Amino acid sequence: MDAMTLLHERSSMGKLMGPPPSPEQLEAIYRAALRAPDHKELRPWRFIEFSGEGLSRLGELFAEAEFREDPHVGDAALDAARKKPRRAPMIIAVIAKVTPDIPKVPKIEQVISAGCAAHGILLAAHAQGLGAMWRSGKYAFDPTVRKGLGLGEEDEVVAFLYLGTPGGRHKPLPEHDIETFVERWD
Repeated sequence: MDAMTLLHERSSMGKLMGPPPSPEQLEAIYRAALRAPDHKELRPWRFIEFSGEGLSRLGELFAEAEFREDPHVGDAALDAARKKPRRAPMIIAVIAKVTPDIPKVPKIEQVISAGCAAHGILLAAHAQGLGAMWRSGKYAFDPTVRKGLGLGEEDEVVAFLYLGTPGGRHKPLPEHDIETFVERWD
């Protein structure tokens, strides 16, 4: 797949099935992530892979977050939280590992750099025929989840990237009018 086709055709795939990415595919995925823009070479990224039993552990962490938010939460909601990571055979959590008080590299720039690393993962997955979905939602910001993932006070969960083999049909990609998004100062 050439680069322009990749950039123009990448899309989110919500229905994913096994197998998870192979070790060779993961190496290519991480190589792409590590090419993200990185002012002052801080490398403000951390990746946590969840597969197999790790998905169940992440599900338990999501359920714990639900319970801490509402101790009267019902069993159905707890079970739903436990199942969320099982929507794919692998999840990569992308963490912005922020170094505070760096002159000329504010926190937001470090978080955006981690976001670029996440986008690199999505592109590398698509280029290899894998499906992927960027999810964040409330668990990315939940203090119980943050603690369970070992985040520092300044760190941020940028994404939970769900990866696997595409399990559904590709939805048509919408065409966007470029002029709607571009302002020109000639």
